Amino acid sequence: MIEKTIRMNYLYDFYQTLLTEKQNQYMTMYYLDDWSLGEIADHFQVSRQAVYDNIKRTEALLEEYESKLMLFSRYKERKQLLNKLKEDVTVKGSPDAIEIIETLEKLE
Repeated sequence: MIEKTIRMNYLYDFYQTLLTEKQNQYMTMYYLDDWSLGEIADHFQVSRQAVYDNIKRTEALLEEYESKLMLFSRYKERKQLLNKLKEDVTVKGSPDAIEIIETLEKLE
């Protein structure tokens, strides 16, 4: 469950601008603010099932965006490569290269 939450948070970070206002509100409340389905339902005066359905559809939409655009996958790969490069450069002791890598990491 934690892995799914982390993945959804990343996907949401990458693709939130492609979602509707309502989808953004539900996802923010559920995943970022840790509201329960019931709390969200009470807030919007809808059924718990309506909130659940909206969140599930939005999760599927985020996964579809990721399958087509692969922003999160590429981010993870870049991060792994930067970490490996940083380890290799640290062993060889090049301060300039380490500084460049740290600058690249900040751009992420």
